Amino acid sequence: MTWDDLDAHLDRVPGTVSAYVGRLDAPPTWTRHADAGHYAASTMKVAVLAALHRAAEAGTLDLDAPVPVVNDFDSAQPGAPRFANAQPYDNDDAVWDRIGGTASLRWLADRMIVRSSNLATNLVLGHVGLPAVAEVWALAGARNSVTGRGIEDFAAREAGITNTVTAADLAALLGALATGADTPGPLASPAACTTMLDVLLAQEHREDLAAGLPAGTRIAHKNGWVRGVRHGAGVVLPDDAPPYLIAVCTTTDLAGDDDQVEDDACLLLAHISAQVWAARHQL
Repeated sequence: MTWDDLDAHLDRVPGTVSAYVGRLDAPPTWTRHADAGHYAASTMKVAVLAALHRAAEAGTLDLDAPVPVVNDFDSAQPGAPRFANAQPYDNDDAVWDRIGGTASLRWLADRMIVRSSNLATNLVLGHVGLPAVAEVWALAGARNSVTGRGIEDFAAREAGITNTVTAADLAALLGALATGADTPGPLASPAACTTMLDVLLAQEHREDLAAGLPAGTRIAHKNGWVRGVRHGAGVVLPDDAPPYLIAVCTTTDLAGDDDQVEDDACLLLAHISAQVWAARHQL
């Protein structure tokens, strides 16, 4: 299948499918609506992870110091009531089991990525702050992505404060981490970038991009989803080819019940990932 064939296939998907594919530190091989904005869902958690490690390297936060685990957060909308997360919409009971106790920021950041815990995300975000996340996007070279609020901050959402990403910006962020693991870069030291990539490699939600790769293929990635939205972005590390970036953002009107919509969206990302894998030597 050529890139034109893949575009033609995606043209038939109702909604917007964006993509960015290419080697590290090189112009992209294939893009599709790469600068189109999408609701970020959980992909914004990569920027939160980077902001945390930057703060740790600056000495303003200790990754291993215990912090209180609470479910009570400031809204990004000035004057709005504090908000809380709903456990049924989370993906990690382990964090909820610690409410009233403590956990390290390192452990919370791991759960934020590998299990995509919303509660862990808001806890980490409360310590690093939204300006630090904005700085990460800027340093990575992102042009259109914004992290304006925590997860389930509905007062901020109603006020128009949201979290937005593009495929190009997600690729820029993941690319900065991957190249930064080898040489000093704008985000963090090589050691910190390597640590963050290790966390992303441990991702347990593997039903979209990873599902399109051969078993055992390493991919440092983060995905995100709500109904009508499914994104995945990562660095694929083949044994027989150089690493490459893949970021796919979908905002679609797929038909069916919630489970069917989610399955179809995952299959779509897996299909794209498989086509890119087949072309890995020509990227």
